[in-house]
Amino acid sequence: MIRELHEWVRAHRDELLADVNAYVSIETPSDDKESLASGLSWVDGWLHERLGAPASVRDVDGGVHGDIKVYDFAGAGTPVLILAHYDTVWPLGTLSDWPFTVDGDRATGPGIFDMKSGLVHAVWALRALDAAGLPCPAVRLVLNGDEEIGSPASRPVIEEAAAGTSATLVFEASADGAVKTARKGVGLFRVRATGVESHAGLDPAKGASAIDELARAILTLHGLSDPAAGTTVNVGVITGGTRQNVIAGAASGEIDVRVSSAAEASRIDAGLAALTAHDPRATVTVEGGWNRPVMERSDAIAELYGLARSSAAELGVALEECSVGGASDGNFVAALGHPVLDGFGAVGDGAHARHEHISVAGMLERTALAAAVLHKLGSA
Repeated sequence: MIRELHEWVRAHRDELLADVNAYVSIETPSDDKESLASGLSWVDGWLHERLGAPASVRDVDGGVHGDIKVYDFAGAGTPVLILAHYDTVWPLGTLSDWPFTVDGDRATGPGIFDMKSGLVHAVWALRALDAAGLPCPAVRLVLNGDEEIGSPASRPVIEEAAAGTSATLVFEASADGAVKTARKGVGLFRVRATGVESHAGLDPAKGASAIDELARAILTLHGLSDPAAGTTVNVGVITGGTRQNVIAGAASGEIDVRVSSAAEASRIDAGLAALTAHDPRATVTVEGGWNRPVMERSDAIAELYGLARSSAAELGVALEECSVGGASDGNFVAALGHPVLDGFGAVGDGAHARHEHISVAGMLERTALAAAVLHKLGSA
């Protein structure tokens, strides 16, 4: 069955590439509301053209961020949730010197790998099942335009959409072809130190240096890292002080935290809460929080991966799994206890980089695989 699906998809190669071309050729930077609205409007029209009218559509205002759409398409049994963000990291105007291009098996363009081609995979997988007359589950598709900036507007929509679904397929790009069965949780924090200003030459003792406090805090923060446990703490940006001859009255640092388990997240929380000033005249405070929870490999995720792996084997493909340090919207769903298979999208490389590209053969293979997995989920 999956080989027949693959043959059907291969016969429609040029149409898939045309859809990827059209989608990539619409710029949708995360920080440009107008461009995001135009891109979402195009996607909405394209979905209606490719899949027909959905059973229902829910529109959610993203505020200053991209809006969110939730589509329900009819099918057999419990719905399967599909997640696909339409925003990219690339600024408006990038297409002017980097248009969509195909060279042999390599197709390039801004956002093609992360993750515009993934949505094309999902849509054509549904078309393949329809053309073959094979059962397909009901599908709930969430499109959000703020994933690259942490999904501040779409997180509650995604969590709500997950209710009542049997599985979640995230069409983010793969990791060298491997699907992602575990992702780290991400914490974004800021440490602020407040001191007492004074003249560095005339009255140094009257001052309490916020920079000194920040430096001590950074050493403590970096000491919380435990690579063996999958935990990293990085203070990536620091600011502070006013002039060279002034004892600094204020300083701050931006912190990125990655953890592989909820237990490690709790340990980091305790470490942040324990930060105190060395000088009693100074203060050290921490603000921020966890941007995405940990996606831990559960038994349910392992079972979903097993289904995908067996389907890939029928296609003659060894589908590997991996755990990655980056997070996605799949983290939100996995944290609710639902089975999630992430990285189900493009095969290629270069996320957020100028060498971003996909494999055309990989696109066709992944589309057929998605069709097979959806069919099995709809037949369960």
